Amino acid sequence: MKKLVLTMTVMVALGATANAQISDSLRRVVKMEGAYNFRDTGGYKTTDGKEVILGKVYRSDAIDKLSDKDLKTFKDRKISSVVDFRGVEEAKKAPDRLPQNTTYLLCPAGSNNLPTAQDMAKLLKDKNFLFDMYGEGGLPYFGERYRALFVQLLTLPPDEALLFHCTGGRDRTGMATALLLNILGVPQDVIEKDYVASNFYLAKNPTMKNMYSGLSKMAGMSEAEIKQQMELRPELIRNFFGAISKKYGSVENFFQVEMGIGPNEVAILKLKYTK
Repeated sequence: MKKLVLTMTVMVALGATANAQISDSLRRVVKMEGAYNFRDTGGYKTTDGKEVILGKVYRSDAIDKLSDKDLKTFKDRKISSVVDFRGVEEAKKAPDRLPQNTTYLLCPAGSNNLPTAQDMAKLLKDKNFLFDMYGEGGLPYFGERYRALFVQLLTLPPDEALLFHCTGGRDRTGMATALLLNILGVPQDVIEKDYVASNFYLAKNPTMKNMYSGLSKMAGMSEAEIKQQMELRPELIRNFFGAISKKYGSVENFFQVEMGIGPNEVAILKLKYTK
């Protein structure tokens, strides 16, 4: 099971569909020269009539290749803290490029080792491996991986912003975004649209073709089959929430039990990140 979780270290989008991009997503995109899935998590309406604040919490794929211009954008947006969901070895191979004095926190739970190409090829032949990674296979790691993010959000100064990321900005980062939007009261269908939008943005990554080709040869599958296998789908994030609810009864109970974030802390998060 753990190997399934470790595959998140190399997850990047493997396909783009027209309906993956939500209609107003462009206002959330932060154009970077060295990243492809750098987005604001704000701007979504909540079920209680409020809106998640823009300019406070960002999500991204790998940021080891940020340009000098990107670093200026980073500072202009007042991003002072970074939470990295990659594994220890994964982060060592491609350390984040950050402005000086940026607070950095590595949260590698369940991603401590880098899977080999052979591991990935073997997993690709199992059509349910992503589904399991988002569900029971990944469940033991969710609390440990995401606890620090929400502690950081609770203590983030009002005039500063935060970024969280992994390698592809789609699986570990996608689950973190889904948890944040859920606890702030964003409807499930909107969360799902935001989640699958990574398919669209990461398809622009020029390294995609090389990965398709390499995995295709290793797994003995066509590139089209690999894209279909690894494309983000709404049922993956539904399985994520389903596994949490099955074990804890609700997402709120998960926050309470695994992260020590109860009703009072949730109220603080809503006060800080919705208006």
